[in-house]
Amino acid sequence: MKALIYDGPESLEFRDAPDPAPRDDEVLIRVKACGICGSDMHAYLGHDERRPAPLILGHEAAGIISGGTRDGERVTVNPLVTCGTCADCITGRDNLCASRQIISMPPREGAFAQWLPMPEANVITVPDHVPLEKAALAEPLACGWHASRLATNLVSPEGTSALVIGGGAIGLGSALSLARFGVADIVILEPNADRRAIIGQAGIDRAGIDRASIDRAGGHRAIEPEKLDSDSQFDIVVDAVGYAASRAMACKHARPGGVIVHIGLGESAGGIDSRRLTLQEITFMGTYTYTSEDFRNTAAAIFNGDLGTLDWMEMRDLRDGAAAFSDLRAHRVASPKIILAP
Repeated sequence: MKALIYDGPESLEFRDAPDPAPRDDEVLIRVKACGICGSDMHAYLGHDERRPAPLILGHEAAGIISGGTRDGERVTVNPLVTCGTCADCITGRDNLCASRQIISMPPREGAFAQWLPMPEANVITVPDHVPLEKAALAEPLACGWHASRLATNLVSPEGTSALVIGGGAIGLGSALSLARFGVADIVILEPNADRRAIIGQAGIDRAGIDRASIDRAGGHRAIEPEKLDSDSQFDIVVDAVGYAASRAMACKHARPGGVIVHIGLGESAGGIDSRRLTLQEITFMGTYTYTSEDFRNTAAAIFNGDLGTLDWMEMRDLRDGAAAFSDLRAHRVASPKIILAP
């Protein structure tokens, strides 16, 4: 098969790779769409020791099952493979499974390839009316859904305000999910003017949810970070970037008694104002991926149109994947998400 293979920092090549051999509990998927994630970019830059070269990256995938009883079925892929038997898996916190694996990390190759083997339990059928490139958004949107669910469990969404730092797919997905959970006012901080314009067209007012929900949730708006009032405070802050500067901003703008949910993995240290978190009883919560239930609920929301039209992606051919990564590296991409199609 052909695959886009990471060979080292800022080095990707589209070339031949061994055909995968599915295990007994797995289905073989012809990949039709796979998104570029921030974690793929971290690996591309040589910043992720969990993803050593050479390796096939990519874990935001959708495609068509080939062979077996489900031959021809259109599916989206939950890339997080868990044991199913440990205490975390049994209690519905399978994203914390101690033996979890995710495709695009050894020992599992990723989905920037023509073929992908996955456990049958990790695929969800995609209705015919949903394009597979939109179904591939289930993975990044599930990260925002999971974070939003955890945050709104701690802070009542009624009349709640939220600040989302970062307007990529994780940040935008968090904003759409927060609105779906009933958060009234959402501000997204995004420095790229072209991306802000795209975010403005992805409002919750375009989603297929009931009128009462739309009235409760005022939707979101994207602004430049420099235009955020220095005294602004929010009930929920989502850090979808994960750098010291974004953590410092989150700590500054969280309201007393509020919640910070930290998704971004930009860098591992710095930026946390532990004194303010303590004195103002602000909850700082790390949030990793999603549970299998979160993933299923996110996929259902996509299929039902509850997260909007999802037309804010850019499609490119997998063979041009190296150029796509280079463009992302140089900040030449306005779309919150690039989807590569083998």
